[in-house]
Amino acid sequence: MTGWEANPAIVALGGGHGLYATLSAVRRLTRKIVAVVTVADDGGSSGRLRGELGVLPPGDLRMALAALAAESESVWTTTVQHRFGGTGALAGHSVGNLILAGLTEVLGDPVAALDEVAKLLKITGRVLPMSPIPLDIEADVSGLEADPRVSRCIRGQVAIATTPGKVRRVRLIPSDPPASREATSAIEHADVVVLGPGSWFTSVIPHVLVPELRDALVYTRARKVLVLNLVAEPGETAGFSAERHLHVLSQHAPEFVVDEVLVDSGSVPEGREREHVARAAEQLRARVTFSDVAEAGTARHHPGKLAAALDQLIRQPRPHMAGLRVEGRHMGQDVRSGLGGKERVSWQ
Repeated sequence: MTGWEANPAIVALGGGHGLYATLSAVRRLTRKIVAVVTVADDGGSSGRLRGELGVLPPGDLRMALAALAAESESVWTTTVQHRFGGTGALAGHSVGNLILAGLTEVLGDPVAALDEVAKLLKITGRVLPMSPIPLDIEADVSGLEADPRVSRCIRGQVAIATTPGKVRRVRLIPSDPPASREATSAIEHADVVVLGPGSWFTSVIPHVLVPELRDALVYTRARKVLVLNLVAEPGETAGFSAERHLHVLSQHAPEFVVDEVLVDSGSVPEGREREHVARAAEQLRARVTFSDVAEAGTARHHPGKLAAALDQLIRQPRPHMAGLRVEGRHMGQDVRSGLGGKERVSWQ
C-alpha cells in the first residue's frame, strides 16, 4: 500500500461495546483514528453524573479512550476503567467518568477534557463526542398496549434498550442538536468512515439524526463502511434480521448511503437470507461482504478478524453504484437486481 492507504485516516462512529470493538480493530490498521461517540446515555454512573453535574455522559467516551490507550494493562488505563464497589456515594462510578466530569468543569470544554485524558493514556488517535451537549432519545414502541397497532412514546436510552416492546422509530431531543465541530471536520477529512456495530437505535442511528453530522456523512468523500451486529439485541432490536437492521437505518436517514456493508458470515445463512440482505443494502447503495468476524462461541466481534476484513475492504477498488453487489464465500448464484438486470453474486 502507498500514500494514504498505508495509514488511512479512519473515523469510527458508535458507542459502548460496539465502538470499543471497532476501535480495537482499526487501531491495528492505522494511527490516524478519530472516535465519534454518542452522548445520550442516561443510566448508571454516566446518568448520575449527567443528572447531577449537567456534563456529557462520560461512560462511552471513557470506553473509547480505553480502547485506544497505548497500553491496555498500564496502571493508568486500569485505573481509568476501575469502578468503585461498596454502597456509598461513589459506588458504581468509574474513576475515568469522575476524571472526565472534573476536567470538563475545570476546563469548561468536554473536548479539551477528552484530549487531556488522551494524553494521559497516550492514546492512538482522538475521541470526540458527537454533540457538545447531552442528548436524549425518544422512541415510538409498539407491543406495550393491548392493541399491538398502538405505539407508546418512551424516553431515555436505558428505557429504549430494555423495552419489551418493538421499537419502530427513534428521535433525538433536542431534535436539531449541534454537532461537535471537531467531529464533522474529522468526517470531512477522513479516508474511511466506519459506522457500527452497536445498539442499533441508541448507538448507531443517533449519528444520522444530528443534522450537521448527517450532512458530513452524506457529503464526505471517505469510503463508508457499515458493520452489522452479530445478533439482535434483547429489547430494542429483538427479533430483527440483518435485513431489518438495514431497513430501519435507511428509514431514519433516506439520503444516507454507504459503500460497504460488512456482515458476519456465521450470522446469516447462505442462500435466500443473504439475497435479502443484499437487496436491503441496495437502499444504501452498498456492496455487501460476508466475512468471519466473530469471536468463536460469543456474540462479540473479534478485533483481529474485524481488522482483517476492514483492511481488505479498504484495499479493494471502490464499488460503483450499480445493481446488487455481494462479496463472500459461496459461488454461483444469480440474483435479480433491484435495478432491473441480473448480477452475478460472487462470494469470494
